[in-house]
Amino acid sequence: MGEAAKLETAIVAGGCFWCVEAIFDRLRGVQSVESGYTGGHVAHPSYKQVCNGDTGHAEAVKIEFDPARIPYGDLLDIFLATHDPTQLNRQGNDVGPQYRSAIFPQSPAQEAEAKAAIARAQADWAAPVVTTVEPAAPWYPAEDEHQEYFDRIGDNNPYCTAVVSPKVRKFMAKYADRLKV
Repeated sequence: MGEAAKLETAIVAGGCFWCVEAIFDRLRGVQSVESGYTGGHVAHPSYKQVCNGDTGHAEAVKIEFDPARIPYGDLLDIFLATHDPTQLNRQGNDVGPQYRSAIFPQSPAQEAEAKAAIARAQADWAAPVVTTVEPAAPWYPAEDEHQEYFDRIGDNNPYCTAVVSPKVRKFMAKYADRLKV
């Protein structure tokens, strides 16, 4: 019997969590992805509270991954390439601090790698990368209806048709060699 993989946790925020979750769900080396909220000052916030933009939370995803199959730095490079890290407190028409681009390192090593990934990403963007590196904060899972949203609802939701589907298609084309079988 082989030894069980030692999983690590990554927490990132890059706009609507439906988009970010849909991308990382498809990535080889990722064990699970959970949508939720972090980085704010309200305990156990609801989706409605976070959407109002005054709790300080970001819509984020918690990624459990096998670093032997996908290093944390690669995970961050993909994260920074699959949303616009130059938009401050927004992604497209989703506007507010809850849609900020942020990395929430879970260790000093992850913090160093997050800063290095942002520096690498800057070479791909004419505008400054505004992705923040924020302290690890309490994690609050989003309500059940937000988990695996794109995989359950897909193009039956106009937002998914207009925003999520194109991002997922672009990701799958660019990273075809990194997809789960």
